[in-house]
Amino acid sequence: MPQGLAVRPTPDLVKQAVFNSLGGRVAGARVLELFAGTGALSLECLSRGAASAVCVENSPRHAAVLRQNFETAGFPPGVLQTRVQDVFAALAQLAAARERFDLILADPPYGVKNVGRRSTSPAQRLLDEAALPELLRGGGLLVLGHARRDTLSVPEHWREQRLLKHGDSCMRFLRPAREAGAPEEAKP
Repeated sequence: MPQGLAVRPTPDLVKQAVFNSLGGRVAGARVLELFAGTGALSLECLSRGAASAVCVENSPRHAAVLRQNFETAGFPPGVLQTRVQDVFAALAQLAAARERFDLILADPPYGVKNVGRRSTSPAQRLLDEAALPELLRGGGLLVLGHARRDTLSVPEHWREQRLLKHGDSCMRFLRPAREAGAPEEAKP
């Protein structure tokens, strides 16, 4: 990541814990990374055998770094798609196109401390987005990062499977409620 970019990368220890938790789930997966920044999470997925990744990043400058990182890593053409646009606009378009993913990864900018009131952070907005669970294939997971000081409300359309905490970072693993208690489906 070049100096001067206003981006907060996912800490290495947090990233390691996430990928240890995901295990073999990444191999062959179709991945969507929201608030992609430099694309570190997608690149990690691709290096672990993911079939493809779609990165959504609003900043053209960050997206250029993402593409450069992808090229430097030497992945074959066609496995990474970069969408330079607002995450919530992209979600609506992806849902309308009936796109489906095995993993959705998002580590958005942190929200402010919200004791005594509902969070308005990008992480909370993602949880509240009704179209987001529809983007997951059966057995798919949303892995959502947020600050520990940002107390999130998990809406009824999600079921939390796991919560990892490290320093000020939290990573939530969520499945759509429509699958609560259902066995995981095999990836096609």
